[in-house]
Amino acid sequence: MKKESILGVVVALIVGLLGGYLIFSVSAKKETVPVSGSLPQGTGSPTDYQQRIAEEEKIVAGDPKNLQAWIQLGNDYFDTDQSKKAVDAYSKALELDPNNTNVLTDQGIMYRKIGWFDKAIANFEKAQQIDPKHLQSLYNLGVIYATDLKQPDKALKAWSRYLELDPTSPTAQQIKMQMDQLKASSK
Repeated sequence: MKKESILGVVVALIVGLLGGYLIFSVSAKKETVPVSGSLPQGTGSPTDYQQRIAEEEKIVAGDPKNLQAWIQLGNDYFDTDQSKKAVDAYSKALELDPNNTNVLTDQGIMYRKIGWFDKAIANFEKAQQIDPKHLQSLYNLGVIYATDLKQPDKALKAWSRYLELDPTSPTAQQIKMQMDQLKASSK
């Protein structure tokens, strides 16, 4: 295989991962519900995150059944690259709401970041069992198979399912490019 082809696939996968992360981060932000009116909402600076995390930690310490606080804490750990803490916060949220596909997917992304690919796949697959039209879990399932496990057939299957559900979005266009590059590199 030519070096240019390999480099093209690697670049496309990196762009895809970053694009998917950004798309997911933006969509996840829209879905978050404030856990307290006193939480600072701001630019996402390190100080804002530190303040929010400290406040959320106080909230869950005093009210361990506060689902939204656990989710927001997990999201803030996610956004500040504290993968293990995010996994733990999402675990608490899933104890309260085990069928939350977005939390399962976010936790799966953090499992992937830690290198626990089997757990990540299990989360993405569970999200798919709960909601077969959950696009973000399908996207991430394809990413982990393509990038981490080097199983292009499984990646193509996940992404083909994604395209059946969403054939025209910017993410779908990105997936089509990734699939083409994956097919080309598999020859």
